[in-house]
Amino acid sequence: EVFMFKNLLASLGVVFLIASCSDDTPMSSSDAGASESEMHTSFMKHVGMDGDRVLFGFDKSVITPSEAAKLDKQIEWMNQNECASVRIVIEGHCDIRGTSEYNLGLGKRRAEAVKNYMVSKGIGLNRIDTVSYGKERPEALGNDETSHAKNRRGVTVIAE
Repeated sequence: EVFMFKNLLASLGVVFLIASCSDDTPMSSSDAGASESEMHTSFMKHVGMDGDRVLFGFDKSVITPSEAAKLDKQIEWMNQNECASVRIVIEGHCDIRGTSEYNLGLGKRRAEAVKNYMVSKGIGLNRIDTVSYGKERPEALGNDETSHAKNRRGVTVIAE
């Protein structure tokens, strides 16, 4: 009897999960085959220009309240696309100052800070990977504070 009851509960759980994924989300489970490009377009439309990135202070990996607001928009989109099994990669980046080794570690801390924020807001660990590029992929090539500030970032990328 206990075995049958557990099977019944498991079956009901699957039914509720399927029902919850068949609503009118922007990219529903029927769109699970949507291309990475289509998902990226949907993501960028939702989060807005530069909404795929958060910026960090010099030698910092702390998310400020203004940058957390950007992450909240990303999280909102992730929740709307939960049934499409959307996975993301958080890239950690640094400015050109410091050694390559140090900046790889700092980029990792930045990516992990973004991941931890998202997980604390309910995004599953199984949906997030991180990578650090340190100072190897600058967005701005100048050697001034404006360029440095653009390069100290965590970027959310839709994974394949």
